[in-house]
Amino acid sequence: GLFGVPELSCPEGFQEAQDKALQESEQLVQKACSTPPGPETVMIFDQLSDSLCRVADLADFVKVAHPDFAFREAAEETCRNIGTVVEKLNTDVELCQSLRRLLADETVMSSLDPETRRVAELFMFDFEISGIHLDEEKRKKAVDLNVRILDLCNEFLIGTHIPNKIDKHVLPEHIRYNFTAEGNYLRIAGLHADCPDDLVREAAYKIFLHSNTQQLARLEELLVSRNSLAQLVGYDTFAHRALQGTMAKNPETVRQFLEKLSEQLYKRTQKDFEMMAEMKMKLNPHNSMLMPWDHPYYSGVLRAERYNIDPGLYCPFFSLGACMEGLNSLFSQLLGISLYAEQTKRGEIWSEDVRKLAVVHETEGLLGYIYCDFFQRPDKPHQDCHFTVRGGRLKENGEYQLPVVVLMLSLPNSARGAPTLLSPGMMENLFHEMGHAMHSMLGRTRYQHVTGTRCATDFAEVPSILMEYFANDYRVVNQFARHYKTGQALPKNMVSRLCESKKVCAAADMQLQVFYAVLDQIYHGKHPLKKSTTEILKETQEKVYGLPYVPNTAWQLRFSHLVGYGAKYYSYLMSRAVASMVWKQCFAQNPFDRAMGERYRREMLAHGGGKEPMLMVQGMLQKSLSVEDFVDALVSDLDQDFETFIMDS
Repeated sequence: GLFGVPELSCPEGFQEAQDKALQESEQLVQKACSTPPGPETVMIFDQLSDSLCRVADLADFVKVAHPDFAFREAAEETCRNIGTVVEKLNTDVELCQSLRRLLADETVMSSLDPETRRVAELFMFDFEISGIHLDEEKRKKAVDLNVRILDLCNEFLIGTHIPNKIDKHVLPEHIRYNFTAEGNYLRIAGLHADCPDDLVREAAYKIFLHSNTQQLARLEELLVSRNSLAQLVGYDTFAHRALQGTMAKNPETVRQFLEKLSEQLYKRTQKDFEMMAEMKMKLNPHNSMLMPWDHPYYSGVLRAERYNIDPGLYCPFFSLGACMEGLNSLFSQLLGISLYAEQTKRGEIWSEDVRKLAVVHETEGLLGYIYCDFFQRPDKPHQDCHFTVRGGRLKENGEYQLPVVVLMLSLPNSARGAPTLLSPGMMENLFHEMGHAMHSMLGRTRYQHVTGTRCATDFAEVPSILMEYFANDYRVVNQFARHYKTGQALPKNMVSRLCESKKVCAAADMQLQVFYAVLDQIYHGKHPLKKSTTEILKETQEKVYGLPYVPNTAWQLRFSHLVGYGAKYYSYLMSRAVASMVWKQCFAQNPFDRAMGERYRREMLAHGGGKEPMLMVQGMLQKSLSVEDFVDALVSDLDQDFETFIMDS
């Protein structure tokens, strides 16, 4: 069966696994309600969470990645059913009372260790955001809103990817071949951001981002529903609710962080825009005004012109085998961990090119498993991501339930006999996703509710972004980057050029991220919104980003992160700031420092979500941080490295 789960040898097995989990959860609910307050209460709640998550998390992965439609459909149905049960449990008054009795018992609470206390509070928080403290009528309203929000999220997400069609005669004949023809129509499925023809990018931008009444209605209803739910359960706005328990803690801190970052970036961003406009003028003298569809293209042209970083020059040095060896060597030096390929049993994997790795510590033994689903295939989503399939926890019999994760990439299938070669971007993504996997393996908490990456969103990206710093350090890359034919090492100046090229127009790129984050905060802030979502987009784009809004476009209708990162889009920037501080202070001098690696494991990875995120960061950096520290860390990363500049000149 899939992942070694015997029921899942066929799609119908999902029903069986689900029924088993629901039966187990019913028994655990009864047990929780009849157990006197004590540490056992938290154990039972965690078992309950585990029995449902073990099926739901697995189904979450299968519904997007399995090549067989019947499996995907069965998994989707299971996700829905378990989601409904979880919503019901979150409004189960009797179940909540058993936890409330524990939290109210000061003697018992003071005897619990900090992790158990935090987990008890987190379970209580789940009850409260579902409106447990409300009367029955309002509780029912909260459940209905939650269900509606889930549906709206799915509908909105589908809408963000749907192509737009246009009568082909509307476009000049010489650019039509860039788009897929369907009868008399052309299908525009993306922004064509890399296309050298300005007109193609302009057409794609205006058509793909053209406003759509249905999608607009979905977004507006989603924002209103989220706000109603937040207010119903006692928060001022949805952002206040979403930011509980994060590093930032509240919308005010996020606003300050984004405003200060924007101020610091302003002059650099203007300079970047001027450089792009000059380049556009040079290549297209008739039309030099910089527009939103120009930013990704011309920043790429400037990078290539200044640093000659054609991926074709780098790929031969980054074979998949070499990159995996590099990760293995790095983890072994930093953390005493090795990756071993394991044989899989029949029916355990969903595609024959999936590889299973055992993660083994030199003294602690087996820590868990990583399934590597690295290659493109039809119907597989084109996104790199990390899935928790099973969380780690200490079982009742004293054994540790080993974590199981999947890393999903979209690497090209190599030609027969040749190794898979990665571009520098793919190599960096591999390191990024491996950062998540190590967090899952080393966040060995007692409770699965806070295991590994089950932590605050603005902290969850820190371990993965930190790995990008390792991937961009010559000392690390030099250990594994070898030409697959000649065995020649990747020259140092090529690594330096690559790193410096990333700083070209980096201020403007970061300003764009600030704009998205600000927009997300406004949408999830005070309601009713003062204007339509499109008017807010126009105003924010002109004020925060600086490139003109294009009439009749509605970029927010393609902003898929509003679903999974509602009110938390800033997390990428904040996580990057922390990763930057950790890198500079702890690893920049010696990326293989074992003592630092152990400190990193002890202070940041080991707790999963079982400790307040800011306390973990302070433990690692051994100082408390201000908003200015976060901003300075991001801005200092933009400075050119003088040595490379001289060397290249």
